[in-house]
This record gives sequence, C-alpha cells and structure tokens, in this order.
Amino acid sequence: MPVLERFFPAAEPGRRRRTGEEPMPFPMGSLPGYQQGTLAWDLPEMIKMVKLVWKSKGELRGAKHRGVLESEDALGGSAGDARVRGQTGVLSERRGSYPFIDFRLLNNTTLSGEIGTKKKVKRLLSFQRYFHASRLLRGIVPQASLYLLDEDYLGQARHMLSKVGMWDFDIFLFDRLTNGNSLVTLLCHLFNVHGLIHHFQLDMVTLHRFLVMVQEDYHSQNPYHNAVHAADVTQAMHCYLREPKLANFLTPSDIMLGLLAAAAHDVDHPGVNQPFLIKTKHHLASLYQNVSVLENHHWRSTIGMLRESRLLAHLPKEVTQDIEQQLGSLILATDINRQNEFLIRLKSHLDNQDLRLEDAQDRHFMLQIALKCADICNPCRLWDLSKQWSERVCEEFYRQGDLEQKFELEVSPLCNQQKDTIPSIQIGFMTYIVEPLFERWAQFTGNTPLSENMLNHLRRNKAKWRSLLHKQHSSSRSNDHSGQVTGSQEQTLNKEETP
Repeated sequence: MPVLERFFPAAEPGRRRRTGEEPMPFPMGSLPGYQQGTLAWDLPEMIKMVKLVWKSKGELRGAKHRGVLESEDALGGSAGDARVRGQTGVLSERRGSYPFIDFRLLNNTTLSGEIGTKKKVKRLLSFQRYFHASRLLRGIVPQASLYLLDEDYLGQARHMLSKVGMWDFDIFLFDRLTNGNSLVTLLCHLFNVHGLIHHFQLDMVTLHRFLVMVQEDYHSQNPYHNAVHAADVTQAMHCYLREPKLANFLTPSDIMLGLLAAAAHDVDHPGVNQPFLIKTKHHLASLYQNVSVLENHHWRSTIGMLRESRLLAHLPKEVTQDIEQQLGSLILATDINRQNEFLIRLKSHLDNQDLRLEDAQDRHFMLQIALKCADICNPCRLWDLSKQWSERVCEEFYRQGDLEQKFELEVSPLCNQQKDTIPSIQIGFMTYIVEPLFERWAQFTGNTPLSENMLNHLRRNKAKWRSLLHKQHSSSRSNDHSGQVTGSQEQTLNKEETP
C-alpha cells in the first residue's frame, strides 16, 4: 500500500502565499505530538493543525464551485450524464444531480422572474441546491464553510467526546456545543481514536474537507433525516463496534467502513420516503427501478464525494473498489423494506451457531446488522432523547402527508396527522421493527450491559408511549361525551325557544 510522503498536500500550483502566512507543515515525523507508530493528537491539536493549513474562505468557496467540473474531468464523465463511472467501475452520483419535485416552487409565479432560464430551474430543483437557493432568495446569507469548534465551547465539547462511548451521550447538546457541526467533529475524533488516520495514511485536511461535504449534503430543514441524525447513528455505531463479541475480530477496514457508512447512510435525504418518489415519478425512482431508491442514492452520492475529495486516491484501485462496494452493501442494508430478510438470516445464524467472525463475510454481515440497529436505535435511548427523535420523525411524516393531501395524492401510511398519532406510530414501530432486531442483537452480544441497557430503555419508553396513548383515548372519549351533552342541551334550548 503506498504511503504518503507528506501528511498535508502541497499547495496548488501557482498559488501565492499571503503575507504572514505560515508555510505548509513538514512530514509527519516533525509534527508536534507525533510518535512513531501512533497518532497521539487530541482534538484541540488536530483542530489547530487544520486551522494552520485551511484555505481562505474565498478559495474554499471557489473550490466548491469548481469541484463538480474537476471531478468530471478526473472521472471522465460526460456533462449530460448524472452518473459518473470511475476507474473502479462503480457508478457514482454528482451532488445535486437529480431534481426534487417541489410543487411550491413549480407553482409559485412570483419566483419565475427570479429563477429565469430552464437551466437555473433545474439547478434550483435539486435536493441540495433548492434549499441553498431558497435561502438566498429570502435574503439569508449562508454561513462560511469553516467547520471548526468555537473556542468558547471547545472545553465542553472535548469533555463530551471523552464520554462518546457512553449510551447516554446527548447528541443534541453536542450539536449545540459544536455550533451545528456535530458530524464533522465526531468523525474527526473517532477516526483519530481508532487510529484510522495513521493506519490508512489519511490526509487530515482532505478528511476534514470530505466530512464537511457529507455534513453539508444533509438538509437541516428535515426534522429527522439531517446531519444530527447521522451523527447520532455514528455515535451508536461506535458503541456497537466496541462490543467485545465484535471488537475482537474487527480490522481497521471494518471500523472505517462502519463509521463511514453510519455517517453517510442518509446523505442528501429529501425528507420524503420511497413511495412518494415513486408516485411523483421522480427521476431517482426511474433510475433505480423503484428498488431501494433512497439507499442507492445515498450510496452513489457518498462515492461521488469520496472521489471528488480524493480522500482515498492514494490507495490502490482494488482497495478503493472494495471499499466502495462494501459501503454500498452496508448502506443498502438500511432499507427498512429488507428488515425481515436480515432478521431471518440473523436468527438462522444464531440458532445454528454458525457465525464465524474470523470470516470476512460473516463480519460484514454483522456490520450490516450493527448499522441497522444504529439507524433505528432511537427507541432504545433515554426517554428525553428518544421522545425528541420520535417527535421529529413524525413531524417529517406529517409534512409529507400534508404535501400529498395538498396535491391530491394518496396519503402514505403513518403520514396522516389526523389519524396517525405519535404514540400509536411509536408503539407499532417498537413492537414490529425495533424489539425483534434488538432482542437478536442482545442474543448475539451475549446480553452485555449495553444490550441490556438498550432493551430496558426500550421497554420503559414503550410503556410511556402506551400511557400517553391511553390518555389521548381518554381525552378523546371525554371530549366526544362533552360534545354530545352540549348538543342535547342545545336541542332542549331550541325546543324551549320554539313558540
């Protein structure tokens, strides 16, 4: 495996150093805190080094605008094809390639003069660019793309990172402490903790740039499928990777794949589900033939960002090809429609006791199961955290239902706010999806303290939702009874007033 001669890349050809700018750092052996065979940086030192070599804001924005064109040339893609085939043969997607059907934008004539040409409309209708453009149209200036910790909060965030392996980790608080950059900060820390930066000879600035790209491709407007959810899943995945039954067999490649898949498993999620894309004849549904539409999009978008950032460009082609394929296998496993497929297979392995984690295939299968658990672990969190996630995901469902009603489409299951209450949705989800999977996961891990803790939280949270549902039903019955009494009283008054 080729080894980078320098830890940070050389400056671009023709770039002049600004007055007072420090030269690029020297090889790893001369970096502060570096020890042979290990990377002994803590988070503040890593951030200082990133600050030292980070480009100016103007250069960063220019690089972002040039990124797609540069990746086109590098990958040999044609301007008219949204998919790009790299040297490894795996199709990737350019970010913002596919138009999102947003009826508000299409039907709003007041914006027609501002949008202009058909080319601009196509750009505005993409998943990511629509939201950026809509913010600009409302006069909101986007924040600079410098995702570093605020010095005032650095100590608190660092203290939280020291407990990142605890199940009661509050990702909402961590996101506030990192100024909305929980995913980037968490991944930088975990890559360092697991020794992945040193093992794969990753360039720290390139890694940071790639993680910023991933974080930016999540939509903060989504109540649930946003970068905070990705960070939450990544933190849960980190906890699962430390389970002794699994950790004793994992390779650095397994760990990196697990963390990358967790971080990018919902990237560029539009906030609507697969049936919505199919019924609106979205281009992605046609492209992936109505099979794992969103998961395929998340995977191909991730591959596109890996290639655009050139994070793994120094690795042999066969290694990068294997990483891309395994990332796809992990992300595609999060398709909820494949839940029974994986559950039946896991049950069979556990009943037959034929899991051999020395075998790469069996390890990969358990990574798939771990990612599936991390993706739906919200009901297994502390009540305060679990309740927030439940309200967020239901709010996203209801938004889709409102949009479907507005344009006379069939309302998808769980998306009707008048019929589908949060407690009923959560009780069904816990009973039929979460409990069966986590009971099998506990069986695999040998009922470790973490597994027992998750199941206990799950049972308590389910009991609380049942209590809330009972209160809702009681309140509804009392209101109905009150309405009936009021109606009879009105009829009596009307009779008395009749001459």
